[in-house]
Amino acid sequence: MNSFSAIAKSQDTSLSAVAPGIAEALFATAIGLVAAIPAVIAYNKLTTDIGRVQQSFAAGITTLGDRLARDRKPHLRTEAAE
Repeated sequence: MNSFSAIAKSQDTSLSAVAPGIAEALFATAIGLVAAIPAVIAYNKLTTDIGRVQQSFAAGITTLGDRLARDRKPHLRTEAAE
């Protein structure tokens, strides 16, 4: 924005008019990357960890369901025999 303001004020598109604004924009971009890159790394690690926990819970629930189903089968057989 500062570069466009400088161009409008000076009616010139020389490097001396736009360089300070470009430098400011590059600095803001660098600050944004310093904040964004660690955030993306943390997000990816958190997502991976949550996926592992979810898989662990799903496996546990499946195992529990299988055990409960096995325990119920003899009970159903005795009821059917009566």
